[in-house]
Amino acid sequence: MSIPKTEAKQLLERLIFESQPPEEWVQDVWGLSALHGDSAAKLLEVFNALIECCPEEHLDNLIQSLYYEQEI
Repeated sequence: MSIPKTEAKQLLERLIFESQPPEEWVQDVWGLSALHGDSAAKLLEVFNALIECCPEEHLDNLIQSLYYEQEI
């Protein structure tokens, strides 16, 4: 059984952005460089779009493989 999208999104955010909220991460990157900040904002937008359109089963498989790789 796959995990709900909301939980999958939270796990992926924790994996990518660690303990920092994604929007805060974008602002931090923007503070370092406007060019990179723009890219960070686009990256977050694409991340959110992918979460919305990806089936729960695929998100579940992705999370399992990413967390498995971290344990090795």
